[in-house]
Amino acid sequence: MITNLHIKNIGIIDDIEINLNNGLNVLTGETGAGKTLIIDSLKIISGDRFSKDMIRKGETNSFVELCMYQPESKFALDGNIIVSREINTSGRNLCKINGRLVTVTELKAFMCNFIEIHGQNDNQHLLENNTHISYLDSFIGEKIISIREKYKELYFKRKNIIKELQENFGDDKEKQRKLDLLQYQLKEIQEANLNKSEEENLEEKRKIVLNSEKIVDNLKIADEAIGENSIDYISEAIRALEKLEDIDNKYADASNSLKNIYYELQEISRDISSYKEDTFFDEEEREKIESRLSLIYTLKRKYGNNIEEILKYKEEVEQEIEHIENMEEHNKELKRKLALIESEMINYAKKINKIRLEYGIILSEKINNELKDLEMKNASISVKVEYNNTEFYETGKDSITFMVKTNIGEDEHELSKIVSGGEMSRIMLAIKKVLADTDKISVLIFDEIDTGISGKAAKVVAEKLKIISKTHQVLCISHLAAATAMADYNYFISKSVLNKRTNTNVKMLNEEEVLNEIARISAGEINETTLKYASELRNKIAS
Repeated sequence: MITNLHIKNIGIIDDIEINLNNGLNVLTGETGAGKTLIIDSLKIISGDRFSKDMIRKGETNSFVELCMYQPESKFALDGNIIVSREINTSGRNLCKINGRLVTVTELKAFMCNFIEIHGQNDNQHLLENNTHISYLDSFIGEKIISIREKYKELYFKRKNIIKELQENFGDDKEKQRKLDLLQYQLKEIQEANLNKSEEENLEEKRKIVLNSEKIVDNLKIADEAIGENSIDYISEAIRALEKLEDIDNKYADASNSLKNIYYELQEISRDISSYKEDTFFDEEEREKIESRLSLIYTLKRKYGNNIEEILKYKEEVEQEIEHIENMEEHNKELKRKLALIESEMINYAKKINKIRLEYGIILSEKINNELKDLEMKNASISVKVEYNNTEFYETGKDSITFMVKTNIGEDEHELSKIVSGGEMSRIMLAIKKVLADTDKISVLIFDEIDTGISGKAAKVVAEKLKIISKTHQVLCISHLAAATAMADYNYFISKSVLNKRTNTNVKMLNEEEVLNEIARISAGEINETTLKYASELRNKIAS
């Protein structure tokens, strides 16, 4: 339950704090005093949209904080959960759950487990198909729980098998698509017939081909510079020195050194001549080299940064092809298990469907009886249970829709397409009354659910709110004397002007003040007669 609500800078609310209690909490007061702003603040803290126009004039931010006592929740600290949301004029949100920052989406998902708000335009929850399933199954109770759990266990087994089949290419079309791709890649690499040092060699050849003219010209110059004449001159010098060898050893040493130069120069001359003869420009050769390098660059772009990586990728592709082709037997076994699981799921789903059909009729009757009490005598609800032959849902194979007919002789329609805000609130009250003992939401908030009703219907609304409050904390903004008299705790909302600013005030009423408020609501004035009526109404309800 909510134990404390703190609101700051929203509309005409300056800074208020409300301590709430279990049971039926009824808020009454002056028109325009801020009752709706309190409900709006509860919507904000529940993750609803927020308009910057709601920030109090002259302020830069608004703030809502509530403390909930939820001892059974895993999120509670010492039984308490503290949730806050601060919104600035810049639009920046600061949401926290027990001091931990969360997004607005996370806040909304968290709070929907604890609070439901029902007003003229706040019953979107009632229009959702999943909600209808949860309402019906909650009403059925123990009879459906074990069957649903068995079905749900199989549902997740089925989901895991389908996932594994997808990963194993168990789908024939997907498998063939993947195989075609891998085989294309393998063929492309195989046909290239790469070797690791090929690119480096080709780059060298390419460099030579592109510079062949320059190479030939300079080799010619070098060859001519050495020429036959240079070698002949050295040979002549050697013969001359040989004639002096007997005179002094130094001439013999010089002769030997020159002979070494002679032989080396002959070798170099032969090499240069060979280089010159081997170097020529061939356009066809250049095109072959360029084409081969282009192919290597293309394969590198697709499969790796170098030839070594491409060849490694080729090995991986070969292994994957072998893996997919050998997976067929395993996939056949998975498909066999899948068929058995689906067959078992269908059996459970049919049992679930049968129970839902049976209890859907009972739930419809009970809700319709409540609607008659709420002065909606011509309205009727029917719980439509449809079995889907093709789809498997986590909750079974059923789709559940609450259908409504508001007038005799009209066709049934989905709630979202026919019901007004006031009617929706009373339908929600009827549903909550029927499901009071099984509904898991701990806090229910009703905003002016009694609009447009009086007399017997008003009394019935108050009684149903009281019954619901036995198992839930109920907050209700009301204009009914009966609801005010029925409350466990009454809060009066008023406004005052201080320093030329309007402010909202909240006060929890004592017994005397409650009687005054009942009198004011019932007759518009407080006097001996209205107070007597208030006292009688309060005592009658209490008894």
